[in-house]
Amino acid sequence: MQAKTLGELKATSYQSLSVKDELRKNLIKQLQNKEAGFEGILGYDDTVIPELQTAILARHNVLLLGLRGQAKTRIARLMVNLLDEYIPYIAGSEIFDDPLNPISWFGRNEIETKGDKTPIAWLHRSERYTEKLATPDVTVADLIGDVDPIKAANLKLTYNDERVIHFGLIPRAHRSIFVINELPDLQARIQVALFNMLQEKDIQIRGFKLRLPLDIQFVFTANPEDYTNRGSIVTPLKDRIESQILTHYPKTIEISRKITFQEAKLTEEQRLIEADGLVKDLVEQVAFEARKSEYIDQKSGVSARLTISAFENLISNAERRMLVSREKSTFVRISDFSGIIPAVTGKIELVYEGELEGPAKVAHTLIGKAIKHLFARYFPDPTRAKKSKTANPYTEITEWFTEGNTIDVDDNLTLTNYKKELQKVNGLEALVKKFHPKLSANQTLLLMEFVLHGLSEFSQLNKNYLNGGFGFSDMFDSLFNADLTDDDEDFG
Repeated sequence: MQAKTLGELKATSYQSLSVKDELRKNLIKQLQNKEAGFEGILGYDDTVIPELQTAILARHNVLLLGLRGQAKTRIARLMVNLLDEYIPYIAGSEIFDDPLNPISWFGRNEIETKGDKTPIAWLHRSERYTEKLATPDVTVADLIGDVDPIKAANLKLTYNDERVIHFGLIPRAHRSIFVINELPDLQARIQVALFNMLQEKDIQIRGFKLRLPLDIQFVFTANPEDYTNRGSIVTPLKDRIESQILTHYPKTIEISRKITFQEAKLTEEQRLIEADGLVKDLVEQVAFEARKSEYIDQKSGVSARLTISAFENLISNAERRMLVSREKSTFVRISDFSGIIPAVTGKIELVYEGELEGPAKVAHTLIGKAIKHLFARYFPDPTRAKKSKTANPYTEITEWFTEGNTIDVDDNLTLTNYKKELQKVNGLEALVKKFHPKLSANQTLLLMEFVLHGLSEFSQLNKNYLNGGFGFSDMFDSLFNADLTDDDEDFG
């Protein structure tokens, strides 16, 4: 049973700990019991998490430095799980004074006047987390506090009395974790005020200086300083943040896939839509291609949210076709990737060359490169096959197009029409069954379309971009068509 007065609390075995010691104590237990900490954080098991655990054991304030979409804020929020489930505080204290170590006038006065009868309340760890996004308009009053003239008038106090101060976010985060996101965006003078609080344990408001030894675990997040010219972390503050931990994007497709499926918000109906491993890998490969594209500002980064949004769009695009066609089931096709364009264009920052190309065209280019990268995993390299002295497995397909035949594959085709369109191409189904004989009917159709996209990326076929789909034709038809320019293509 929780103590309700200071006297009852003293009669228990409760010991007052600083928030850093509390985090350290619980992390030690977790490590000794080999319990998994930081649930849902993937890809950081050998890099970020061990470094963060080291920082917590060292009782350091932490700076998580990395590009956008690298789970910096999520990591900070999960640190709450390392706090004790409940801690006592003096009831009515706006900064949750420790009953055994009060720091505010209110807390000290309560104990002086009421002694062991001082009422105690209990604070759950979920309430011991405060987060603030740093923006240029954040003021000292927001973070630290300000003199409240109305309080001074009502209580008939002079401005020399600490009771006239209206505390800001940081004092109210006493005995808690306080997170400042995008620290470089904070004005230099505000950062200096933070440094003073970290170093001197006092707060200064409008000439009023108050010794207030706040107990706070600070966690700061920032993009690398050269990300933009909006600002930087002032040197004295950076020097006072003891541990700087570099975050990173997923290093493998497998980890990236796990993150996407963990975070993607799909309905129960959408989860029934078949999505083959190929299309799942393609979504992730688009992000990997974006992170090395010369059209995209790499200092800005390509967030993990790109693949999450793209996968949600991909499933939704297939669902839309199913609903319009009044079919009871469907599967994700390569043509559905036209539906992820809005998710991609909204998540990338283009350099000058990329702006000249246009965001939609850059997105199509990324999808094409992803297809080309994964094609060798499923089929022989078309360029090598063409040069090889042995029989070229793609000859029958390319010759069908050379005869002037074309097909259009858009994302609105019913299953029957989709199948009919792909089966027009001589040798296409036979090729897929030769290299992948044990596939389901849907997987066979998917790979048939994949072959056409792959051949176009290896310059064996011509691919035109249509509204909601793609058209395939002979490579040389487009070369001899003098009217065809990039401006004529529809990348909408």
